[in-house]
Amino acid sequence: MLNLVLPKGSLEKATLELFAAADLPVDRSSSVAYKASINDPRIESVRILRPQEIPTYVADGLFDLGITGRDWIEETASDVESLGELKYSKVTAKPVRIVMAVPQDSEWQSVADLPAGVRVSTEYPEITRRFLADAGVDADVRLSYGATEAKVPDIVDVVVDITETGRALNAAGLRIIETMVTSYTELIANRASFADPEKAHAMRQIHTLLQGVLDARGKVLVKMNVPTGALDDVINVLPSMKSPTVNELFRGAGYAVETVVPKDEINILIPQLRDKGASGIVEMPISKIIP
Repeated sequence: MLNLVLPKGSLEKATLELFAAADLPVDRSSSVAYKASINDPRIESVRILRPQEIPTYVADGLFDLGITGRDWIEETASDVESLGELKYSKVTAKPVRIVMAVPQDSEWQSVADLPAGVRVSTEYPEITRRFLADAGVDADVRLSYGATEAKVPDIVDVVVDITETGRALNAAGLRIIETMVTSYTELIANRASFADPEKAHAMRQIHTLLQGVLDARGKVLVKMNVPTGALDDVINVLPSMKSPTVNELFRGAGYAVETVVPKDEINILIPQLRDKGASGIVEMPISKIIP
């Protein structure tokens, strides 16, 4: 039913892992194959292409559904339907940023300080031109084919580059003066395909599976038994991210309590629960959370 396109390159591994965790494993003949398949009746075909190209191909109707970054949607000015952000990237769950950076010792503190004719190197020339034009800066914007940060100050004055942590720019002796775009990975659709009720329903179902995996990351299910007199004390200790499920045990022997909690809090939480009277505490991994 749906022709799907997934990103190759830096997002490739994280995307394939996400689909596998969503019970939509991608099958291909080799790790470099561009054609693939998913054993699911909603997905007819799968291609794996550079994320820079995906927004245009989806907008043009070559694919019904795709995953790419907001940065490339903005760069190509593609008219697509966004089904929502998928908050993962190649290293962390944080967004990547398109930033403007200058040498550490530069006197420029913001885009307003840049002089006419300033030389700018970037892999995002269209975003950069629009940003500088909106700021009233007449700049010489040059397309970079990589190693952008290495071109300052000998070849250009300013770079516009993508960063997730900022460490590489800092290591290159650069200082960020503007954040131009904040970019999460997004699930996007062709507008005509999304207007088809059957296809739109299938797209939303796939989105639900993918988002369910992301919502479950970093969380665990905790189950425990609690004496009747200790219930309020135990509930007060639990994080307030979701109301716990409480069921009475057989013959009024207390309560069975379960709830979802952040994994990074569990080392503090379990001893606290034990101190408040909980017993039989079980921590369980979660593969998906579907609201």
